[in-house]
Amino acid sequence: MNKIYLEKAILSFLEEDLALSGDLTTASIEDRKSAAEVIAKEDFILCGIPFFETVFRLYDNNTTFEWKKREGEEISGGEVIGKVYGNIKTLLTCERTALNILQKLSGIATETRKYINLLKGSKVKLLDTRKTTPGLRHFEKYATKIGGACNHRMGLYDAVMIKDNHIKAFGGVIPAVKSVASSIPVTTKIEVEVENEKQLEEVIQVIELVDIVMLDNWDIDKVENAALKLKSAKSSIKVEVSGNITIEKIRELKEKPIDFISTSKVITGARWIDISMEIL
Repeated sequence: MNKIYLEKAILSFLEEDLALSGDLTTASIEDRKSAAEVIAKEDFILCGIPFFETVFRLYDNNTTFEWKKREGEEISGGEVIGKVYGNIKTLLTCERTALNILQKLSGIATETRKYINLLKGSKVKLLDTRKTTPGLRHFEKYATKIGGACNHRMGLYDAVMIKDNHIKAFGGVIPAVKSVASSIPVTTKIEVEVENEKQLEEVIQVIELVDIVMLDNWDIDKVENAALKLKSAKSSIKVEVSGNITIEKIRELKEKPIDFISTSKVITGARWIDISMEIL
C-alpha cells in the first residue's frame, strides 16, 4: 500500500479519537517507559500488524514492537501475539485505534480463509468486491489478500465493469461495450455482467472487446453451459460467477469451468476478532 495514503488514513483515525483536546484521561499520567502484551482471546488469522505499528509510530516514533506471530498466521485463543514497548501515555492513547484495525482486519482475513479452504484443489480463484467500508477499502482488501483471496478492481478508476444499470443506460450490452471500448486506454480491462441468456448471446457478439464476463445470480445448473459457450467464442475469456455466494455454492462451483468466484461476504459478513492489549 502507498505509504503516503496509509499514513494519511491512519492519521485521520487518530484525529477522530483525539480531536483538539487530546487524551484527557491519560494527560495527567507521568511519562515513563512501559510495555504491553497483545493477547488473542479466540482462534483466528492474524492480519493488520503493519497498520497496528503505524498507529503508534505516527504518534510516537520511539515505540518498538516484538512480534511472536506473523501476518497471516493461524492464532489460537490465549496466545500472546506480541509486545509493544514505549511511553505509557503512548500505549494508552493509541491502544484502541490500533486494536480496532487489528480486530477488524483479522476478522476479514479469518472469514476469507474459510472460503479459500473450500477451494483447495481447484483452479478457481476467490475475489473480493467493492462492497467495502468507505475510507477503509484498501485496508479491507489488504485483509482479503492476507486471507488468501485476490483483489477485484480497487475502484472505478482501474478497470471497466459494465453492470446491469450501465446496460440499461447505454441501451444494451453491445452498445455499452462498443462505446466504452472506444474511449478507454488500451491497457484497461473490460468486464461485463450478464444476468440471462439474452445478454449472454449479446456479449458473445462483442467478445473480442471483453476480458471478463461475470455470470451474476445464475442458477448453478446453467453456469457450466454458459461458461463453455463463452470459452468457445474466445479461449482467453475469463468467467466470473457472483451473486448470493454461500459455502454450499462454492462446493458446487469449484468444479465448474470458471475462473473466479466473487463475493462481498468475506468483508460484509466478517465479524471483529476478540483481541486485547494488557499493560504489564
